[in-house]
Amino acid sequence: MNGDAHLQVQRLADIEHLKIHGRTAGDLDPVTLFWTGSAIELNVQASGLWIEVESGYDQYESWISILINSVPVSRQMLNAGRHWICVFRGMNPDAVKNIRIVKEVQAMSGDPGCYLQFHAVRTDGAFLPIEAKPYRLEFIGDSITSGEGVIGAREELDWIPAWFSGVHNYTALTAEAVNADYRVISQSGWGVLTSWDNNPNGNIPDSYEQVCGLLTGERNEALGAHKVNDFASWQPDVVVVNLGTNDNGAFHSPEWVDEATGQRYKQRLKEDGSHHEEDLAAFEVAVVKFLVKLRQYNHSSHILWAYGMLGIPLMPAIYRAVDVYIQSTGDKKVSVFQLPDMTSETVGARTHPGLLAHQQTAQELSGYIKGLLSGS
Repeated sequence: MNGDAHLQVQRLADIEHLKIHGRTAGDLDPVTLFWTGSAIELNVQASGLWIEVESGYDQYESWISILINSVPVSRQMLNAGRHWICVFRGMNPDAVKNIRIVKEVQAMSGDPGCYLQFHAVRTDGAFLPIEAKPYRLEFIGDSITSGEGVIGAREELDWIPAWFSGVHNYTALTAEAVNADYRVISQSGWGVLTSWDNNPNGNIPDSYEQVCGLLTGERNEALGAHKVNDFASWQPDVVVVNLGTNDNGAFHSPEWVDEATGQRYKQRLKEDGSHHEEDLAAFEVAVVKFLVKLRQYNHSSHILWAYGMLGIPLMPAIYRAVDVYIQSTGDKKVSVFQLPDMTSETVGARTHPGLLAHQQTAQELSGYIKGLLSGS
């Protein structure tokens, strides 16, 4: 860093024009990012910029992408510890650069030691205001929404953080097309009622009101992951829920046994291969309950249940549940949208949707959301 000895250190907490994307516990010294697509954003007029990052993990490391003027220019795995990363150097000191440093990997519920923080910057320039975007979107989902499989060859089957992307998945692409800020709440394998393996604890709704309630471990709790989220400070125009894929997977997976209680859980199929009515009804009740909770915390948002990309076997059940919710509450700002199915041409790593699938989804979904936002 000798060639950059003239750069001055500033704590993030001291930067007036700092924009944070994604849910946080409110702390700026340091800034902790929890969810997929979370980011820090700066407009800086300088020749160089470094950022001090702190990362830790027991099993699943963090990855980040650096965007300069909305274009990804760097993607890297973060080693454990606290160290400086060069964002750019040797650039025109008079030009203003929009910088976004994005968390590429989802919140890792399976790794209590996984965390990502930013402490300070080192630069020779000034920070300028960031223009606010006209809309806000919130995306809630599973591995698809976490961008699992967007990165990597089709042959890749290892479950590792390297194959996740918060930059190239449909959430970021949709938000860009709509000109919106966005947040993501997602976890691979989880559903509305149960995870893919019938574990009832693997559901998004139970921890939705917390900053990042699905995280475990003393460090994450100390960082504020289990605090109640400040919903009043950030209200989305549209909440997009992309859940149901793993709930259907549970019907095709073995039962899950709670080792503490011995209780067994299983979403059942009938002999003809159709969903058992009682278990399908339980899924529909879970959808209705989640819609009620979403409305409780998002008073004027349009709630859009978007389902597909990996098949639509539960689409009739989702339509029934949404209709029950609308009829029982009179809430008209709720709708369902079918996402385009992944094909052999658009598949990515881990048999998940690849970049082409996410681009296609973003194109169709953003078109629908633009209609909602314009009132048409």
